[in-house]
Order: sequence, then C-alpha cells, then structure tokens
Amino acid sequence: MRKLLEFLVRKRHWFLFVLLEIISFTLIYRDHAYQRNVMFSSANVITGYVSSVSGYITSYLNLREINRELLERNGQLEMELLKLQDQLEVMQADTVLFTGFVADSIEHFPYSFIMADVVNNSVTHLSNYITINKGRKEGVEPDMGVVSERGVVGIVSTVSDHFSVVIPLLNPKFRLSCKVLGSSYFGTLGWNGRDARFANLDELPRHVEFEKGDTIVTSGYSAVFPAGIVVGNVVDYEKQHDDNFYSLKVELATNFQALNNVRIIKNYRQAEQKHLEQEAKKND
Repeated sequence: MRKLLEFLVRKRHWFLFVLLEIISFTLIYRDHAYQRNVMFSSANVITGYVSSVSGYITSYLNLREINRELLERNGQLEMELLKLQDQLEVMQADTVLFTGFVADSIEHFPYSFIMADVVNNSVTHLSNYITINKGRKEGVEPDMGVVSERGVVGIVSTVSDHFSVVIPLLNPKFRLSCKVLGSSYFGTLGWNGRDARFANLDELPRHVEFEKGDTIVTSGYSAVFPAGIVVGNVVDYEKQHDDNFYSLKVELATNFQALNNVRIIKNYRQAEQKHLEQEAKKND
C-alpha cells in the first residue's frame, strides 16, 4: 500500500494531466456541436474498423469448419451421383424393369463414406504411404477404398483404434482396375515409381476408342471402389510389347503433394462378396 501511494505521488503530474484532458474533452463535446459531431463520427469509424477486423478474424477461424462441411456435402453429392450412375447402368442393361425393382436398387445402394484428415504423407519414396486420423473405433477396416474431393487416393492397409495407414496410387503394390469413361473395357492402373503426377494404365485392348484428355474412372470390378470414380486423364499412350494392348499415361486427378482431407468408402456388401469369391476359388 505504501509503495502504491509513493507511486501515485511520484506520478501525480501525469494523473493531473490526464484528468484535465478528460475534463477538456467533456466540455468540448458538451458545448460545441461541430466538435461533438466530429468526435461522434470518428468513434463510429473506429468502432466499424474494429468490428470489421473482428469479423475477418472470426471468419478465418471458422474456415476449417466450413471447409469440412463443404467436403462432407461434396462427398454426399458424389455418392448420390454414383448411385444414379449405378441405377442407369442397370436400366440400360435391361429396359424391361419393374418399378419396385428400380426403387429397391436405389434404396439399397451399398456404399457410404467416413471423413478423415491426413496426418502423415510421403510422395518421394518408391513405396509411399499415407496415415489418416480415423481407425477401427470410427468404423474403418482394411481393404476400404480412399478418395479425395478430386479422385481416387488408395486403399486402407492397416488399422489401429484411432489411425489407419493407406497404400496410395503412388505405391507399386497397389493396382487398380480402371476404364475409359464411356467404355466397358478395362485395364490395370499402376505407378512406375517416377513422377507423383502420373501413372500407367496397362492391358487396355487395342480396339478401345479413346483420345488424349479422356477421363479414366474406376471400373467397379472389385469390392473396394464403386464404378465411375475419377482417377485421372489420358495424356499419352503407346503400344505394349503385345500389339493387342495399349499402355496409357494417366495424369492423376488427386494432387498427393497437397492432400489434406480424404473420404474412406465403406462397402456394406464387401465381406459377402469376398467370402463368396474365396469359396469359389476353393473349387479350383
């Protein structure tokens, strides 16, 4: 208390100056209309500026949540599109369909997705891997497909309670069945370990019609990815050693060097399909 009093006495001139300034501004504001308007306008400008800065800061802090909501909504729309494409292919295959069958097919589309963030990623090794922050407790299991907002990423390899490791397209261990959009013929897409932007689609029959710039999509001939998910675009092609096939150079749709968010695709019929295929192989 004593030190406080000594401080106030020592700085009394400054306190007196501040008090007199406050009294002066009060008198000016009360007795002069022009000065009052100027001060009022200045106060409004300062208040508006502070509110604007505060609004920018709040908007910036909310961008992450807004981005996640947009990604989730985009995933839902993509699933709806795949569902409609699946139903369209069924209707084109058989034009004599009962309405009940069509409705049942749409209702029981067997795919859904789980959002996840990338927590570790590599693109410069021969065998690259991606770690995501969702695991067994969120419903993630091995052999689930993984996609970004642009296209295919890879397949879940190993799962713990809270994390999963993904084998991406940038890993020679991962081979993906793909086709040219609009075609029924498929080949196998793989990475040659060189450029993270490109992969090769091999064993595509020579009679398949395509052009540079055409879109490559998943064929649907697996229990991992539904048909029609974008993989990339054709940038070049050449004949394979066997003249009956083409090898296409594909520019990948997913930018693996800037990968932050992914969606894990859950196929509710995957276990049934794999079990049936394994049973069939026992007869070989």
